[in-house]
Amino acid sequence: MTEAFIYDAVRTPRGRGKPDGSLHEVSTLGLAVSALTSLRQRALPEPGLVDDVVLGCVDPIGEAGGNIGRAAALAAGYGDSVPGLQINRFCASGLDAVNFAAAQIMAGQHDLTVAGGVESMSRVGIGASGGAWPVDPSIAVPSYFMPQGVSADLIATKYGFSRDDVDAYAVQSQQRAAKAWAEGRFAKSVTPVRDVNGLTILDRDEHMRPDASMQSLGALKPAFVMMGEQGGFDAVAIQAHPELERVDHVHHAGNSSGIVDGAAAVLIGNAEAGEKLGRKPRGKIRAFANIGSEPALMLTGPVDVTKKLFARSGLSFKDIDVIEINEAFAAVVLRYIQAFDLDPEKVNANGGAIALGHPLGATGAMIIGTALDELERTGKSLALVTLCIGAGMGTATIIERV
Repeated sequence: MTEAFIYDAVRTPRGRGKPDGSLHEVSTLGLAVSALTSLRQRALPEPGLVDDVVLGCVDPIGEAGGNIGRAAALAAGYGDSVPGLQINRFCASGLDAVNFAAAQIMAGQHDLTVAGGVESMSRVGIGASGGAWPVDPSIAVPSYFMPQGVSADLIATKYGFSRDDVDAYAVQSQQRAAKAWAEGRFAKSVTPVRDVNGLTILDRDEHMRPDASMQSLGALKPAFVMMGEQGGFDAVAIQAHPELERVDHVHHAGNSSGIVDGAAAVLIGNAEAGEKLGRKPRGKIRAFANIGSEPALMLTGPVDVTKKLFARSGLSFKDIDVIEINEAFAAVVLRYIQAFDLDPEKVNANGGAIALGHPLGATGAMIIGTALDELERTGKSLALVTLCIGAGMGTATIIERV
């Protein structure tokens, strides 16, 4: 099987996903073009060199609809011969784009691909594309549909994480992200978003709250009480898990992933493609896997998919130096650490989506770049990247520093 190498990875800063966010003026296409153009300028000397552009996008509707991969490839100057593809596996879309593009290389059918993702959550609201699961009783009832926030609280209740536990993790995420920015750990990968005149709109993640403390987070009310108690989803949760007497609501905006805008792009190719470009690989895709998990718990997929990935690859946590798990909610990461008895210092060393934000379709590709940067910074070898996914799924990828 052909080896798939990572030659470069870039991302935009994450802008607050609100009308007053710095990237609100930039369209979904514009965000994707910003990342793709930066990658092209850094690594691709002429158009037509790439065999495919694969972009994740979770709400592909309106300005993000159609096939954002092809539109962005054209707009970013990749050439008429370069096709594009949009894929959606909810929160893991960006990581699955990387895996999909790597699979094209591994299969020997493509030589050079670009993978990534984009989401403008300030312009195309979360859930704007709709879906059968929340609204069609034929699937919602038997699969115990509930909003993700209630599922996160269900995880915290089932596995014993208190309000103090999730808040403490959130404070740590903010502190780690602030330190990473202060020490320039993101400098290699973050590319500024500029307007048509070349003026910088945003060059730094703007969702961070480095002054967050246990006291400030403690003042926030749980966000999902009304959904759970008055909306009836606590009853659904207990029906799915009758061993529990109640659901303790512990998550709020301060210990959940931030709603943000952003895009990312990763250049993946075989050895021959790198030689033609005159570039040395930075990393290699070692293994990847997807899995379905319990829909009611919904967000425990990273535990299940990691077990599957290790079984298929022959690797274990003894081999892994860096772990990036998307911080959809604090309890997701705490459960992952608990399930495998991990050293917390190895997990999300530079903070995560609680501090930086989670631009749904882009996050997976973003944290591939973060993991690669961290491997290079520390001189370590292997990183595992994983995300939980709506409707109960998990995706994970292992990369190796070259």
